[in-house]
Amino acid sequence: MSTATAPSTSSSTTLRNAVIRLAGNSQDGIQSIGGILARLAGRTQQDVVTYMTIPSTISGGPSIFQLHLGSGEVLHAGDDSDVLVAFYQHSYDSHISALREGGICFYDSGEVTGLKNERGIHHIGIPFTAATVEAIGGSARDRGKNIFVLGLLCAVFQLDKEKVTGILSRQFGKKDESVLRNALLAFDAGFAYPIGDITTFNFEEGEHKDANRISTDGNTIMTLGLIAAGVRYGSAYPITPWSSIMETLRSELPRYGGLYVQAEDELAAVSMTIGAAYAGHLAVTGSAGPGLSLKMEALSYASMAEIPLIVINVQRGGPSTGLPTSVEQSDLMQAIYGSHGDCPRIVLAPKDVEDCFYIALEAGKLARQYSCPVIILSDQALSSRIEAFTEPDLDKHWVEPTLDLSDRGADFKPYPLDGVTHHAPPGTKMAGKYPHVTGLEHDEWGHPSGNPKMHQKMTEKRRNKLVSLSQKLPLPEIYGDQEGDLLLIGWGSTFGPIKESVNRLRAEGHKVGAAHLRHLHPMPAHLDRLWAKFKDVAIVELNDSGMYGYGQLATILRGAYAEPKIQSICKTDGLTFRIREIVTGVEKIMSNH
Repeated sequence: MSTATAPSTSSSTTLRNAVIRLAGNSQDGIQSIGGILARLAGRTQQDVVTYMTIPSTISGGPSIFQLHLGSGEVLHAGDDSDVLVAFYQHSYDSHISALREGGICFYDSGEVTGLKNERGIHHIGIPFTAATVEAIGGSARDRGKNIFVLGLLCAVFQLDKEKVTGILSRQFGKKDESVLRNALLAFDAGFAYPIGDITTFNFEEGEHKDANRISTDGNTIMTLGLIAAGVRYGSAYPITPWSSIMETLRSELPRYGGLYVQAEDELAAVSMTIGAAYAGHLAVTGSAGPGLSLKMEALSYASMAEIPLIVINVQRGGPSTGLPTSVEQSDLMQAIYGSHGDCPRIVLAPKDVEDCFYIALEAGKLARQYSCPVIILSDQALSSRIEAFTEPDLDKHWVEPTLDLSDRGADFKPYPLDGVTHHAPPGTKMAGKYPHVTGLEHDEWGHPSGNPKMHQKMTEKRRNKLVSLSQKLPLPEIYGDQEGDLLLIGWGSTFGPIKESVNRLRAEGHKVGAAHLRHLHPMPAHLDRLWAKFKDVAIVELNDSGMYGYGQLATILRGAYAEPKIQSICKTDGLTFRIREIVTGVEKIMSNH
């Protein structure tokens, strides 16, 4: 929060940004009200980044939702919170340390009894549960206390009440009339609750003047990107945190003449998707890390047969079942090298929620152009994080899929040694040899061949199309200093924290820059030009430093460029990077000189 603490007399203070942490149990609906506050940002020219933790057990348990609201660019969910809302004693005990010095803690006075009067924190006890029951009626028990808290926060931060109640009406309007009535009663009770002599806050006018702004999460906008890219078919099996993409595709694709199937397992799902792709359609399957492993045999077939399809991996903590509701970036090696044999495929990673839309478009384009599997490495943080951004122009990006069933001449070869593979969908009239599609090595018509020279040439052909793509990819821009002490490099959801870390390090007098990779395989050619003028290079990634002290991307880059100044900043605690963690890692590397 850009102000000091709340004074003893009632007043109003203008803020540029604030970090609010809601701490309770997963059954309390804190994700619901956090999402409402985040969506409000997209309707009020504010910027927002959210973060949440969800227990992986069916019975639920402690959970948080944190949102960083701001009038300028917001790059991360916040290291420390300015406001903590504690629903229970365990919520208070676990998260009071994350509240900044002089911050404000709203707590349920019927649940929280042991307070820590330290660091100038302002404690404000409010009977969330009792006040909600009083507003709605005794039969409500503690249901609706999350909406009571929503009303309270709207009053404290002077948020647009009319827009919030509009979101509530849309969210609960399709349910029984009593549900919406009770929600609005709880909201009004929280909004009007007397909180005594405390500062209220209002945000500076947002810098985003574009009226066409939306706020949503990564999984939702990636699904819309797939549809815009022309995806109409596919299959998958449910797994956290991929499942919401699958469910949305199942409901939406029939509206566009398509079909999405929930298969009995991962192998069936990817095989159905390959079938749809061979039939001439742009198709998608997806999963998390464990499911991607199960798809690998069929993905090898797709690489050999050069079938264009999209595979989405929403990464989570591993190995095995691991941390299914936490974030990690430990599937990079699997995505690039996971299959048997030399099995080239394209691997992309979105940098933020907005980019989830555009990475889906690019995946569709590259799958068609290079006729191979394209893997998108998203992650749990991006899948559930809510950000505000300009609404994509669908008229500009929309791809209407069409089947090319035009006659193929006598010279048609689906696997030309001197060109890129392009299949003829089944049913296409052939004037020459009828092509085959097989997992066996084959000649230019797809007919099985055990000829050693043919295998060598086909292996080179499959590899060289990725080499060609590498030469066409632009080098990522360097943010911050163009030369100096250290260059930070990241991929995936580390984009915002890295950029903010650069801002902080430069403010401290360090000459630091940052580059972010969206194309992970192949990478743009000549990446070494990025770090030529820096003393050190630090790769920031959410995976383990491993046996030899380097994360997965750092290992690949060190192997490719034999560059000893490439170092790693890694962690695997299931949480997104805090700014202080990156800054501390950078300072440690620079101190070695």
